[in-house]
Amino acid sequence: MVKLTAMEVRKRIAVIFLGVMICIAILFFRLAYLQVVQNHWYQAKALDQRMRPVPVDAKRGVIYDQNLQKLAISVSADAVYAIPAEVSKPTETAQALAPLLGTDTASLEEKLRKKQATVWLARKLDTETARKIRELDLPGIGLVERPQRYYPHGNLAAQVLGIAGIDNQGLEGLEFFYDEYLRGVPGRVVMERDATGRQIPDGIQRFVPPEDGANLILTLDHVIQYAAERELSRAVKETGSDQGVFIAMDPKTGGILALAIYPSYDPNDYAAYPAQNRRNIAIADQYEPGSTFKIVTASAALQERVVTPETRFYDPGYIKIGGVTVRCWRAGGHGSQTFIEAVENSCNPVFAELGAERLGGERFYRNIRSYGFGEPTGIDFPGEAKGMVPVPGKVQFGEVARWANVGFGQGIGVTPLQLLSAMATIANGGVRVTPHFMKEIRDRNGRIIEQYPVTGTRVLDEEVAREFTEILRSVVVNGSGVRADIPGYRVAGKTGTAQVAEGGRYSDKRISSFVGFAPADDARIAALVVLYHPKGQTYGGVIAAPVFQAVVEDSLERMGVPRRQEPTPKLQGNIFQKEDVSVPNVTNFPQKDAETILRQAGLKYQFHGEGEIVFDQVPQPGTKVPWGTIVQLLAYNEVVYDAGDERVTVPKVLGLGIREVAATLAHAGLRLQVYGSGVAVKQDPAPGSTVSVESIVKVFFQSPDSS
Repeated sequence: MVKLTAMEVRKRIAVIFLGVMICIAILFFRLAYLQVVQNHWYQAKALDQRMRPVPVDAKRGVIYDQNLQKLAISVSADAVYAIPAEVSKPTETAQALAPLLGTDTASLEEKLRKKQATVWLARKLDTETARKIRELDLPGIGLVERPQRYYPHGNLAAQVLGIAGIDNQGLEGLEFFYDEYLRGVPGRVVMERDATGRQIPDGIQRFVPPEDGANLILTLDHVIQYAAERELSRAVKETGSDQGVFIAMDPKTGGILALAIYPSYDPNDYAAYPAQNRRNIAIADQYEPGSTFKIVTASAALQERVVTPETRFYDPGYIKIGGVTVRCWRAGGHGSQTFIEAVENSCNPVFAELGAERLGGERFYRNIRSYGFGEPTGIDFPGEAKGMVPVPGKVQFGEVARWANVGFGQGIGVTPLQLLSAMATIANGGVRVTPHFMKEIRDRNGRIIEQYPVTGTRVLDEEVAREFTEILRSVVVNGSGVRADIPGYRVAGKTGTAQVAEGGRYSDKRISSFVGFAPADDARIAALVVLYHPKGQTYGGVIAAPVFQAVVEDSLERMGVPRRQEPTPKLQGNIFQKEDVSVPNVTNFPQKDAETILRQAGLKYQFHGEGEIVFDQVPQPGTKVPWGTIVQLLAYNEVVYDAGDERVTVPKVLGLGIREVAATLAHAGLRLQVYGSGVAVKQDPAPGSTVSVESIVKVFFQSPDSS
């Protein structure tokens, strides 16, 4: 054993002391760093561990049509959650809740034993179930309001609106595209808890309210949309078609007025329908358009000055071009004909010649792309297809033949929306505008956040567009589109009956269509009808044009566009009725009273919807129409409305007849629900009550003779 000297001992003690001091210094600086530099971070972390929030969803913004009719609203629904740390008896709690929630006890107990701060047990509870859960007063079980999406008009514009999920998120359609505006900012209920997750007695509790989403106002008109869906449904069923599309837009602004697809679905219960029914095939799917695409070929030929309206062609019934034979639909052909007559006759050999020879691939391609084909239109909707346009110099087999086929609408892929946009361009004097659904977005206070900017790109010279419009008018008057014409409104348009390619060859299936606009000299609406794979009659001018005629006539009357021609005198009894009739207001009237009023005015009527009370009509009250015009009436029984901010006072209607009550409530912005007949003896809400605008007032009528 080596004996250390006193000096060595002191040196070793000094080294140990220095080491200890260095360690103390390191610990001191580390403590100072944690207490000073990272103080706020640890404070926030500790607070976050103690403050366990329960999320509270914001109400999604309302989606309106252009007339502020509510198409999608949020309604209140309770959701039940558990705080597992506070559930003292998971088995007993699961046994008590399982029958109310319609689930098995085992899976519910498993949720109650999870090592989580909060667990959702069920959403969208009905009022009675929520009441029973509250009465149980189970430890660790709570309820919170979670708004749920509701579509008051059921399947109206379903493929446009889309759907929202249970977590308040947009999943499809406009609900998805405008989700950042609609969903709002969620709130939360915050409670201070200990390390085990239990609520601290007298701890911090606070409620951070959610911020509701902004409101979306569309260019859609719900009455035009209803008419479109009605006529399209009828046509698909009568023709045995697999499905159908109708789109209408304002050619001057690009605003979509209606977009109907059949078969459809109810977004309130979308899981009950095939997923295909939710697909917006008008925007997301492409097809070979056939003869309706000839509007592009013909207008391009006029624009490039390779033809004039009076240029003559000779059609022997076929044309050999690019190594293939293109045949006319008419045996023996049309013989000698002008360009106007070739468009009226929808003569394939003429359009094959225009596409492949007079225009040629380069010029034809440039004109096709100027209409927007081969790229998305830019509509405010998810999943838009861009279509398919052959590129000059890149066609693998028979380039001349390919452009000949494109000339009459084969060998090219377009979406229904793209084709309608092309027709709207012609209707708008040659200026192409972007189709869109959004008119404006408003915040909760009604202030405009955003408006859709309308900009245009010139495609055709104005004179060419005007000249071609008259040719399209001639197609309706003298050609295959005669069934689309509307008395008093000059309709311009083009029919189409396209073959469907399957397995590399054209099959026996057809796609029948009509695209047009009206009035021809000042277009207010452009529309497209497409019927997929009809059985029996397949000509677009026969089965698609009448759909256009019915919907567009209703739409123009809805818009208040006057008819230009004098009405034909109608025989009423032994007297010719020559003067126009002013449409009376039958809103809020029961069906029988509405019928009587319209008959007395010399008008006919059709009812739509389920119910007894009229809530909308086309034409609108006060419109001047010919004697015998059919007035379209929409009826309802009970309608669910989201409570709005606007409040009105309920007028007193006691002692009045049904007609007087209906008019009084309509003037006040309220809706009527009738019980009985005679004079009003009771009303609910009571006179003087303050309610939301469009609320239903139940009025009980009794005959004065009854005891």
